[in-house]
Amino acid sequence: MPFDFFSSQSPTLSAIPMPVWLDLAAVVVGSFSGLLYARERHLDLVGYVGLAILCGLGGGLIRDTIMQVGDVYMLNSQAPILLSIATAVVGFLFPASITAHPHLMEWVDILSVGLFAAAGSDKALLYRLNPTAIILMGTITGVGGGMLRDIFLGEVPHIFRRSNWYALCAIAGSAAYYLCAAVLVLDKAIAAVACVGTTLLLRRVSLRYDIYSPADVDLGPAVKRTAQTVATAAREVTNNEMDHVRQQRRLLHKRRKHKRRR
Repeated sequence: MPFDFFSSQSPTLSAIPMPVWLDLAAVVVGSFSGLLYARERHLDLVGYVGLAILCGLGGGLIRDTIMQVGDVYMLNSQAPILLSIATAVVGFLFPASITAHPHLMEWVDILSVGLFAAAGSDKALLYRLNPTAIILMGTITGVGGGMLRDIFLGEVPHIFRRSNWYALCAIAGSAAYYLCAAVLVLDKAIAAVACVGTTLLLRRVSLRYDIYSPADVDLGPAVKRTAQTVATAAREVTNNEMDHVRQQRRLLHKRRKHKRRR
């Protein structure tokens, strides 16, 4: 099996779940990012709670629906839903604390992506999915809540728009988690830190150097020009070879005529 090939020498260590507080921290941070969007759009309390739940629990719900193994995280315990609602209510009642920092939304949003990428990768690892599926589940969990948020707000999901690295950060973070937890057999908390750190670092690099994900790519003209150049070069080589053959034939013909005259 591919998983057996890439997994660590002690797969039982990978079966130890990630600390519960990390899962709950992901829910709180994700819910907080949702209420920041609600605040920006001046929604009512229902809007705050709705976006908080979507951002705090939506990615996990999509992951669990796709995996169809184990339980649905948001329904397995009351804590995630209650924490998400409580975060939204506090943010709604005390908005001044979340508007004092202009770049808070940017940091909270990508931090939630990193935390959820770790949580999603960990659940896929627990059920011994293959490495590709583990990274995919981590990525979907990381960006799923934001995708649902954008859909409910009537916008094109952020992961589909040309922007600084976002989904790519989740992919890299999920890969880092798998490498640390399954291959290097590090503690799950350390693997989560590596996942979040990788996600934040790549995001900051893309913002610092203004690197955008590619869009409107059309390689057709470039491939056509390359093909034409190769074809022209091939014709020139063929013509040169044909000229060389003709010259050799003429020389051979002259030599034969010269021998006959003798």
